[in-house]
Amino acid sequence: MNGMQPFVPGAKRKPAHIPGGKLSRWSQLKIWWREIDCVLLGLILFLMTLGTIAVAAASPASADRLSTSSVTLDPLHFFYRHLAWQAVALCVLFGASLLSRENARRLGILLGAGMLGLLFFVPFVGVEINGARRWINLGMQFQPSEFLKPAFAIVLAWILSWRMRDPNLPVLPIATGLLILIAALMMMQPNFGGTILFGGVWFVMIILSGVPVKRLGILLGGGLALLTLTYFLYDNARHRIDAFFGGGTAFDQVDLASRTLLAGGWTGAGYGLGLRKMSLPEAHTDYIFSVIGEEFGLIACAFIVLLYLAIVLRVLMRLVDEEDLFALLAGTGLVALFGGQAFINILVNLQLFPSKGMTLPLVSYGGSSTIAVCLAVGLLIAITRRNPYLKTTTRGLGDLLGIGQGGAMTTPEARITREIHQ
Repeated sequence: MNGMQPFVPGAKRKPAHIPGGKLSRWSQLKIWWREIDCVLLGLILFLMTLGTIAVAAASPASADRLSTSSVTLDPLHFFYRHLAWQAVALCVLFGASLLSRENARRLGILLGAGMLGLLFFVPFVGVEINGARRWINLGMQFQPSEFLKPAFAIVLAWILSWRMRDPNLPVLPIATGLLILIAALMMMQPNFGGTILFGGVWFVMIILSGVPVKRLGILLGGGLALLTLTYFLYDNARHRIDAFFGGGTAFDQVDLASRTLLAGGWTGAGYGLGLRKMSLPEAHTDYIFSVIGEEFGLIACAFIVLLYLAIVLRVLMRLVDEEDLFALLAGTGLVALFGGQAFINILVNLQLFPSKGMTLPLVSYGGSSTIAVCLAVGLLIAITRRNPYLKTTTRGLGDLLGIGQGGAMTTPEARITREIHQ
């Protein structure tokens, strides 16, 4: 025996797919594909495809309304631009979905700080369009509030998750103060619809965080009082609410939208054959749902609604057994933001809600708004990433609602047990 170790071919050679001890890009992509919800991604891409078809149908109406004697826009002007914006938005979506949960949280916090800072300047140096000063120009014109929406859900989830470290931290006053600050800045633009959406996301996340019912009642009472004051002190909100309850006329945007929506019947007039859309303002953005109704029918509209419901339910199913409080709150907040904006837009088109100037996510034409929505979806996919071989039995959304598997676990040891399935 000479003490020499037996020769093993390739023993000193590192695996080819882990150069320098790090996973290769291809290996990272395979892990990403295993961990994300592929069904959710498929639903999102399918909705974006339907949105592209809808913008193509609505583009001639908007191009005709915005054409002048000196400049005539191509009928598919907005369709071509929408394709370009969607290409950028898809890159943002997939880039954000590649982030780890921790990096998604960091990005949300940094984005929230940056957009909140810009929101302070919008009322003073912002660009005014259609009587509202919501846009700011930094080489590219965009709405800081659109990018603040996904960041708000992530920052709020981060703040509320502090309770896991110290139950005595004043997370509720901090979260409420953040909402009040954002609401005040939004109302200065004015942007009443966006303020309502921020408030709705805050309400959903506060409920899930386990706030006592007594405190929640006090906050709701305060919110109703603020809404009442808004009606009497805020002209824009009062005029829209009065127009909604007073009944529309043939010249009201919401009334025109509902008439356009019903003009196609169940099966629609056919692509490019709609006539009422030509008199509809913002046909390619705020009222694109009505264009879908006229040209593709109420059945197509119902299918769009079901598709939004499927996306929301898919995310909630993903969160049923989520053990991380931050991921639970952030995922719920992001999907509440997505679903809330969609259904507010749909209700406006159905003349069931006052006009809010809010686009239909992933369907309406948009530049920065499309990128912002895709960023929110990408962050949602990143936050809900999960190792498919790891089964958790800790408390998640299902246990909060009484439908999870963790509720059967009675001992602390059982609640933190993890089973690895090879």
